[in-house]
Amino acid sequence: MSWRRTFALAHAEVLHVVRDRATLLQIVIVPIVQLLILSNAATFAIRQSPVFVVDMDHTPASRGVVNRLVASPYFKVVGWAPSGAPANEAMLRGDVALTLTLPRGFDESIVRDRAAAVHLDVNAEKGSAANIVQAYALQIITSYADALSRERAPAAVKPPSIYTVARDWYNPTLNYKHYMVPGILVALVTIIGTLVTAQNIAREKELGTLEQLNVTPITKAEFITAKLLPFWVLALIDLAIGLLVGYLVFDVPMRGNPVLLFLSAGVYLIVALGIGLWISTLVETQQQAMFVTFFVLMIYLLMSGLFTPVESMPGWVQTLSLLNPVRHFVTISRAILIKGAGMSEIAAPLGALAVYGVVVLGLAIRQYDKTVA
Repeated sequence: MSWRRTFALAHAEVLHVVRDRATLLQIVIVPIVQLLILSNAATFAIRQSPVFVVDMDHTPASRGVVNRLVASPYFKVVGWAPSGAPANEAMLRGDVALTLTLPRGFDESIVRDRAAAVHLDVNAEKGSAANIVQAYALQIITSYADALSRERAPAAVKPPSIYTVARDWYNPTLNYKHYMVPGILVALVTIIGTLVTAQNIAREKELGTLEQLNVTPITKAEFITAKLLPFWVLALIDLAIGLLVGYLVFDVPMRGNPVLLFLSAGVYLIVALGIGLWISTLVETQQQAMFVTFFVLMIYLLMSGLFTPVESMPGWVQTLSLLNPVRHFVTISRAILIKGAGMSEIAAPLGALAVYGVVVLGLAIRQYDKTVA
């Protein structure tokens, strides 16, 4: 083997990579962007969990419990009401991870009986994350009870105690598969809608058939519809198969209306197909389409709450994730299947997907015209 020829060929390959800006971008810039963003997104430390407080007592003792929660880095109070109805609605919408209920006579029970109960309703759709949230709350309440005993109980008197009555909502067995399977289904339809679409149109460019189609009477709308419609239908079929497997194999609950889920999936797939079409306008080969799609999907999936709760991410990542369509469909999928949510509970994320679909597909079609016209 001639090392001179080998090094000459290697040198030529390096020059090829350096001169190809698209390849250089994928090798150098993309990993750095992924590292900066995903290092903050992929975390299991749950902080600033949203809490709804139902204070029926309105006494210094009940306010003391709430103040301890507010002062901790693990919770933030997002709602306050004297009854449980608003808290239940917020839990169903997915706006809160925990409902803290302080019953009427809480302070009086501490004085008279030296013991009082605090009720914790935990949103358990996220499986093991519910245990972490509940443990944080128990730790804070226990710490407050110790401080209260030192403040109110003389040495000869039994110190007051606060015990908790906890209840897990939506996923009482804390089965992690019930939490993961609806999210994995979203990942599957996303891959079909985005990756396959981008590669399919990139293949047309490679084969040269795209230019041939441009000289036929076929309009751009007809061409794009013909290219995207089969994958839209295929993704819905895969979703149906996945739901059947999830129900039969993993015993995933189907508490909501499946028609509503497929309606939401149809809207979401317009977004996914639009992103795939947009990627196809940026690349010339299937390999480039695969690299760009992998970069987009990696960020989308890890910032969607699929693997780690969105609440555990830094504030700026949570705000940025609102632009992530995968996050909205993951929320819808879990809400319908696990909670039995209706249209009113998923209206916000579904509306965001509808707007996203119009914008993304419109921009992709416009960019596509500029690219191939």
